[in-house]
Amino acid sequence: MIDIRLVRDDRGAVTAALGRRGVAAVEVERVAELDADHRARLARRETLRAEVKALSRQVGDARRSGDEDRARELSDASRRLGEEERAAGAAADAVARELTTALLHLPNLPADDAPDGAGPDDNVILRTWWPGKDGGVPEPAPERHQRVPHWEIGEELGILDLARGARMAGSMFPLYRGMGARLLRALTSFALERHADGYEEIRPPTLVLTETMTSTGHLPKFSDEAYHVERDDLWAIPTAEVPLTSMHRGEILAEADLPVRLTAVTQCFRREAGAAGRDTRGLLRVHEFEKVELFAYTTPEQAPSAHADIVARAEGILQALGLHYRVLDLCTGDLGTSSARTFDLEVYAPGCDRWLEVSSVSWFRDYQARRAQVRYRPSGGGGPRLVHTVNGSALAWARIWAALVETGRQPDGSVALPDCLAPWLGGDTVLVAR
Repeated sequence: MIDIRLVRDDRGAVTAALGRRGVAAVEVERVAELDADHRARLARRETLRAEVKALSRQVGDARRSGDEDRARELSDASRRLGEEERAAGAAADAVARELTTALLHLPNLPADDAPDGAGPDDNVILRTWWPGKDGGVPEPAPERHQRVPHWEIGEELGILDLARGARMAGSMFPLYRGMGARLLRALTSFALERHADGYEEIRPPTLVLTETMTSTGHLPKFSDEAYHVERDDLWAIPTAEVPLTSMHRGEILAEADLPVRLTAVTQCFRREAGAAGRDTRGLLRVHEFEKVELFAYTTPEQAPSAHADIVARAEGILQALGLHYRVLDLCTGDLGTSSARTFDLEVYAPGCDRWLEVSSVSWFRDYQARRAQVRYRPSGGGGPRLVHTVNGSALAWARIWAALVETGRQPDGSVALPDCLAPWLGGDTVLVAR
């Protein structure tokens, strides 16, 4: 969440910044009013508490002087004030809960250099890459044999069985078979090995507590998009960002240990409640998928380079896989709730004739760390400060799988896979019907 002191000290700047994201000024005004009300009620409680303490001392003085009538009178007054103090405290706590709820629903302030815009159509394409571009090869046009969607290719080769997946779990839960399943495993192994030079591999739980989901900003706003195990009050993670953000929740790190760089492969679960009827064929939009995530706790000064490193690693994997992709700078109207700046990577899938988002690399400033209370102690002294968090996918595999089989489809119907995956495919980089 944003720092309430920003609202107190420069409400106009906060209103203007959030206005770039389409947040109405009244929402910021509501937070400011709740904050003022909360502080006034706290002040009233403290005043009453001081008066109760003063009366208690007077009661003692009266009893020591033998004036029992005066002592009883002061004691009755103290009890009445004590009841007022407790009522004032309860009222202050109620307003504090309202304030916290309002702050939890306010999005992050966008970075100054995030482009303005109302939605996806206003995102800025920063660059596009395809195999051979650096050597002057023109942007490719799909061949006729590549214009077959991956769900048809998967069925032809026996490597994707959507019907049986739906029979077991419902629609949008894919089932991969044979070399289709092995391709997923190869992609994960390939990515984790590439990240091993700078990121510690973590295997976090995929079911987490409510406060863990709240720390990243996924709750309370996106509860309808998440799978909730009500009996145990646990949530299936939509991304490894969720457990990694809370890995050091409530801790104080040493500045000398930053940045802390982590990577994890997890299953990810998303209800896609707001996408009913859209992009539901094949692997374009699924409820469960596998993803390798990159994450970093940083100082504010380290955040830009950490952000750039994750983008570069995601691009490096796409280039190694030989996939045609582009990088988008998300406008303020398309930023995720918690993000200050985001770059999306999209691959081109020729069979679908679609650009598919496969990574979203975001810098959150201290928005998530304030929720999770992850801080660091500056090497030069002074009180603990909130870390910044950065994360991104490198990469999410369902759509990469789709793009690979469509891009690699040959005239005879087989699929040629990138040589970089050969060590994890037993040296066999051609998919054929079996």
